[in-house]
Amino acid sequence: MARWMMITGALLLIAGAIWQFAPWLLNWFGRLSGDIRIESERVKIFIPITSMIIVSVLLTLILRLFKR
Repeated sequence: MARWMMITGALLLIAGAIWQFAPWLLNWFGRLSGDIRIESERVKIFIPITSMIIVSVLLTLILRLFKR
């Protein structure tokens, strides 16, 4: 359990560093063709369907690699 928490923490640290120092690497995330964005004067709605599918597939592949 501790090993998984350390790996998760390291991955979050890397993701945070990328987001802080190189935000242009993640500009595409949330702007894919299947992501729904509705904006009006009072309300902003964002539903990242395609982005979350990509995240789900990547996490599934990573977890299956670690499981073996």
